[in-house]
Amino acid sequence: MFKLFTQHPSEVGETYFEHLFMALGFSGRMAIAILVYTTHAIFPFLFVKTGSKMVADLYQRTGPGRIQKLVTESAQTASV
Repeated sequence: MFKLFTQHPSEVGETYFEHLFMALGFSGRMAIAILVYTTHAIFPFLFVKTGSKMVADLYQRTGPGRIQKLVTESAQTASV
């Protein structure tokens, strides 16, 4: 049962709590991005580039190498 909570974090080089706080930080940033995009949808002259910058920042924080590693491992697991 404990492995369910630790397997994925260890696969991305984090402890359970490191992963917890990283994911909570991302979810908070995404919640703010939702507000930014919703506001922009109603008032297109506001936050013209803010949402895109937020998404790009989140992508950079995940790291292209980290994403590729997860995709590759997932594909290998699926083919076994």
